Amino acid sequence: MSSNRQYSPYDNVIATIRSAAEILELEEKDYIVIMYPERELKVYFPVQMDDGSVRVFEGFRIQHSSARGPCKGGIRFHPDVDDDEVKALAAWMTFKCAVVGIPYGGAKGGVKVDPHALSHDELMRLTRRYTAAILPMIGPEQDIPAPDINTNGEIMGWIMDTYSVFKGHAIPGVVTGKPIDIGGSLGRSEATGRGVMITLREILKKMDIPAETVDVAVQGMGNVGGVAAKLVSEMGAKVVAVSDMSCGICKPDGLDIPDILKYLSTRGNLLKGYVADGIRRISNQELLALDVDVLVPAALENQITEENAADIRAKIIIEGANGPTTVGADAILHEKGVVVVPDILANAGGVIVSYFEWVQNIQSLFWGEDDINMTLNRILCNAIDEVFALHKEKSITLRTSAYVVALEKLVNARNARGLFP
Repeated sequence: MSSNRQYSPYDNVIATIRSAAEILELEEKDYIVIMYPERELKVYFPVQMDDGSVRVFEGFRIQHSSARGPCKGGIRFHPDVDDDEVKALAAWMTFKCAVVGIPYGGAKGGVKVDPHALSHDELMRLTRRYTAAILPMIGPEQDIPAPDINTNGEIMGWIMDTYSVFKGHAIPGVVTGKPIDIGGSLGRSEATGRGVMITLREILKKMDIPAETVDVAVQGMGNVGGVAAKLVSEMGAKVVAVSDMSCGICKPDGLDIPDILKYLSTRGNLLKGYVADGIRRISNQELLALDVDVLVPAALENQITEENAADIRAKIIIEGANGPTTVGADAILHEKGVVVVPDILANAGGVIVSYFEWVQNIQSLFWGEDDINMTLNRILCNAIDEVFALHKEKSITLRTSAYVVALEKLVNARNARGLFP
């Protein structure tokens, strides 16, 4: 389940922006600023390993747009991290925040590392040194990181503490996705997966398909895919296949998702070691091509490409991951009549609740989980309705519709602010 570097994620972003601009009948001068990131920081930093040796790691923090507010975006630790990927992820965050109407711009960060090869202490030292390296770019009014692939609440806590030590006082609003005890928000850890579930539920309603009749395959069993699988199964749909970096498993009668998540909750456990009656092991590519109603790619970008798009048999794709489908694959899926709900809408639950967390930190006033989930549901459902209505009105794909909605908001914000000087 490695990221496919044959395809440039940022080229996919540019192509989609241009398609949306054509529909809005914009001149290039209206949107050219949005095609470039505002700032790119590349850092190299040393980390002392447990054996006394020193390794130098490569990291990035890229801010795509602050037109609508402070930049916002996760940090991922992964061997395949590079500047093109981070730049694309930052741009997707800009559009994600715009399409759901929260006052953020987009950013993203990453370190080129396999965190599973590090000890707990090495991971902490790496996180703190990376935080120190990007410190000039982040802050609650500038750029607010959050968890992404291979990062979690504990790592966000280390970032918050490191930043606060440098500033001389506690600043919980510098990151979201923190532990509750240091200013984290209830409902944040499940928010992205919950957003995937809400998106699927609403799309099924719009297509008049009962959830109880739907078979689902989920690629990726991290925080997004795992939570989505759990909540989708609780919704009444049948999850028949899941996968992680080690392998996939499937069972036509439906998998026991709570049991799988319990097994995976131990650090280092992978699906290749999971044992249960009736399961069959499959590859990630086989999972993508299963004959299911709904496919949820919730792993890395560029998983559905021109090479395998024709093999997709799902009727609906809910993009839990960022950029899992290439532009060429999108065209093939459209020809096949597959309904693709784009990442900037389908996985926006995480950034919506991150926004709630940031607001709570600023106000020092915390909300109940029911209020958080209810407000998440309202904001996301409104965005889905707006995107779906434009999709029907213009006879365009849901992806193009989502980008049109977002691009119009971004252009309006840019025009309202004007150009300096």
